[in-house]
Amino acid sequence: MPRRRTSSSSSSTAPSAPSAPRNRTPQPVRVRRRSFGDFVKAFLAFAVLLVLVVGVPLALATQIGWPFPDGAPGLDWLQREITVHTFLSILTVVVWLAWAQFTACVLVEVRAAVSGVGVPGRVPGSGPSQLLARQLVAALLLVGATAASLTPGLSQLGQSLEGNQKPAVAAAQQTPGLFAQQQQQEQAAATAGALAEQAGQAGQSAARADGGAAAAHGDTKYYRIQPPEGRHHDSLWEVAERHLGDGRRYKEIFELNKDRVQPDGSRLSEASLIRPGWIMEMPGDARGGELVEMPDEAPSVSEQVRQQISDYARTGDHAQGGGAQGGGDARVSLPEQRPAPTPANPVTPVTPATPAPSAGQEHAAPAAGRAEDSFGLSEALLAAPLLAAGLLGALGRRRRQALWQSALGAVGGRRGMEPPTPTGDAQDVQDALLVGADPEGVRLLDRSLRGLAASLAAESRPLPVVYAAWMSGDGDLHLQLAQPAGKPPSPWQQGQDQTFWMLARSDAGGYEDAETAAPYPGLVSLGTMDDSRLLLNLEAVPGIVSLSGTEADRAAVFASVAAELATNGWSDRMTITLVGFGDDLTPLAPNRIRHLDGFEDLFETMSAETRQRRGALGAAGHDSVLTGRTGPAQHTRWAPHLVLLAAQPSDEEALQLAELAADAGRLGIGYLVGTEGTDLPGAAWEMEITGAGRLLAPLLGLELEAQLLPTAQQRAVVELFTDADPERGPGGPGGPANTPPFLVDISEQGRPAVYARLVGPYEIIGLDAPDGERSVLLHEALALLLLHREGVHPRVLSSALWPRGVTADVRDALMERLRAWLGTDTDGTPRLTTDATGRLTLAKSVVSDLDVLRSLYHEATQGRGVDSRQVRGRLLTDALVLVRGPLLADRPEGRYRWLTHEIVDAQLPLLVADTGLALSGFHLEKDRAEKAIEALNAALRTAPADERLWHELLRATHSTDDPDRLRALAADLVDRSGARGLPPRTEALLDELLPAWREGVAATG
Repeated sequence: MPRRRTSSSSSSTAPSAPSAPRNRTPQPVRVRRRSFGDFVKAFLAFAVLLVLVVGVPLALATQIGWPFPDGAPGLDWLQREITVHTFLSILTVVVWLAWAQFTACVLVEVRAAVSGVGVPGRVPGSGPSQLLARQLVAALLLVGATAASLTPGLSQLGQSLEGNQKPAVAAAQQTPGLFAQQQQQEQAAATAGALAEQAGQAGQSAARADGGAAAAHGDTKYYRIQPPEGRHHDSLWEVAERHLGDGRRYKEIFELNKDRVQPDGSRLSEASLIRPGWIMEMPGDARGGELVEMPDEAPSVSEQVRQQISDYARTGDHAQGGGAQGGGDARVSLPEQRPAPTPANPVTPVTPATPAPSAGQEHAAPAAGRAEDSFGLSEALLAAPLLAAGLLGALGRRRRQALWQSALGAVGGRRGMEPPTPTGDAQDVQDALLVGADPEGVRLLDRSLRGLAASLAAESRPLPVVYAAWMSGDGDLHLQLAQPAGKPPSPWQQGQDQTFWMLARSDAGGYEDAETAAPYPGLVSLGTMDDSRLLLNLEAVPGIVSLSGTEADRAAVFASVAAELATNGWSDRMTITLVGFGDDLTPLAPNRIRHLDGFEDLFETMSAETRQRRGALGAAGHDSVLTGRTGPAQHTRWAPHLVLLAAQPSDEEALQLAELAADAGRLGIGYLVGTEGTDLPGAAWEMEITGAGRLLAPLLGLELEAQLLPTAQQRAVVELFTDADPERGPGGPGGPANTPPFLVDISEQGRPAVYARLVGPYEIIGLDAPDGERSVLLHEALALLLLHREGVHPRVLSSALWPRGVTADVRDALMERLRAWLGTDTDGTPRLTTDATGRLTLAKSVVSDLDVLRSLYHEATQGRGVDSRQVRGRLLTDALVLVRGPLLADRPEGRYRWLTHEIVDAQLPLLVADTGLALSGFHLEKDRAEKAIEALNAALRTAPADERLWHELLRATHSTDDPDRLRALAADLVDRSGARGLPPRTEALLDELLPAWREGVAATG
């Protein structure tokens, strides 16, 4: 197939002056004469038709007679005895009806063949009868003038009529919408024997690849319909048979030329209605001397013919430039963009989930943040918002898990653990994740897909097969369906055609969390095209997706795909099997990712799973995993299994893999396979990654800016996750020291110049209040810097204050205002400086109460308080006094959204709980139960969910020897636990301290 150019690619490579496509000299048509075998087939078909149409009724009339009664039947018929004659009469009637139906089919087929108008009509209930009639008529007329307009001949006898009407694999690639590979899936699943045939045609496939490459360089092949010779008329079937090796591929030629203006001013609308002199663009693998290729040297081509072909070629380019506008485009259609409304003033549009821009935001522009210098951060991660959001979310969960495991660990030294501060490449990657992440986009995508599944389930409609999703620049979501699926449920709308469902961003914001399984967990980002992001549904591919290119370029694509699948927010469960990966990606998601050593392990594993899934689907009565996900078992079954094979398989391995993948789309199994060439058996979709970072799929109409995760960034990401592993935390093997990143001088001499109170309501001591219109932004910037004493990258600060982007001048102006507001120390040193890495850092004279709290606890448990009980008690008491509530308790609504990426909201309660537990233990050592209870209650106000505090409170209350007080506390605990009930360890402790607590709670209730 010739390479279809996108509008973007064609515009960048088009010459300055228009020129006609190059073409070679037209060669005279060599008409294929009918062979002796054709006449034999025609004679046999005539004999069979004569016997069935004429012989059958004659035999019935002469041997059996007319089966119908001469007069009207009476009631006495019901009382007659049933004899053999009765059965013969009934059977005769059935045969007469079958003959009448078959004769009708023959008449319909003959009329359509002779008239040459369109596809023959279907006789109701005919099924195989019409197929047989069609084959016989086709064979009979094979030597006539209209034979080529008929559909497949005797070679397909025995297939169903429906299957006969479906296009072949190559023709399926021309179906409108996204790839239209449903037919290819059915053919691939029909027989494994086709795989051997496919391997035997490797040379032919290579020739097709060469033809596609030639088309990519501007050489496009054309064929001119020849005038009739005798009773023979040229047809698309014969053209495909001569030049493509298979007459059934005539639909490819038809799709390439449908509705294009011909030299005589008419258009091709029916495959059987072609005229001499018409020009047909041919697929790239077409071959034969009758083709016209139009290079510059074509001396024997008349000027008129050259001009006709040039004009015709331009109509094709015009049709391609329309993207998805034409119904016959064989490409991944880019969704139509809604025209943006003209605002009354140049303010960046704000979504309902984003606060209205405050002063200083009036020049915000999302594109500006992407266009400016990245300051050394990874451009790959900055340009991958969904991947960055998934990695950042997973990293935050991993760090929280490490904190909780540390807090509940038996080793006291692990309590109060501080997550390690990344450095070097890991720090740069973390900053790139913070800047590039789009958690709001992930949330909307997840809710939109689950909401769609819930709406369809409520209407008792199945999930449509989705090949891809496009996220446009304005936030709209477009789903490309494998085939039309009717009207989408509200608020979804039909897009540019019946294979597009569209959801506006404003409508997506109305979705709430739906109690349904993730419908399309196999969606993964591949790159961007015209400001729209493509997510390909690997799980729905009817076969294998192959990726060619250099090993390093392929590795970057594979790493990006694997990382996003492992951490995305729009899937519940999945298994990702990696083969041939140089670096271990398991730390990203140990519950999802598994590495296999080689192809033998992969084949053994996937063979067993394929058999198991086929059996499970059959036993459950489901057609595919999509119908299974909308059923009662939606939360526990049919999770996708995606296989990423980065290593080039051998020819034998490729055939085995193709056999496994034949039914993969229905089973929820996807395969992405790396290959050095472009010919991989069983590959349904073929892609190529270039050294310039372009992801090309010419047969699918794709040319994307690829989403990549290069090796250096990949290793840095893995390092972030590895350092956050609880087993490598403080006190663990290889873990960093358990020391806060910033300790302050807690003596009288260490009084800070600027003191910010963050634990509770936000207050700043030591600075004048800034201007009202800048106050909110300056306070938020200072809070971010105080929570990151290691330094904050300017891009991180910018994206935190303006999540939707901002111009560099606005950001730099705020930095200068922040420097001026913080001022200088007594020695003239600025309190806001830039370190060697370009990050903004605060001077030690600028301190927060959280810094003081950490320092007091550290000094009490690991410093001077270890050797002095009096010092320990005083430091712990001072630390607990600082706790006035949750972090930044009165922050403005809609601001400080960057806190969702932080783990300080988990650190602070643990730190307060550790402080309360330490002070309680300090008092209980001297039997001061009331003081211990007071300390625990103070800690519970900030950490009410910490089970350790409640246990210590129960023990301290028990030590007061007041059973009523203990029962009241138990009743309070039961009331707080709600329907979930008490944790097992809490119940066990109550059984120990208050054996009759259940009766007391019941009496209180």
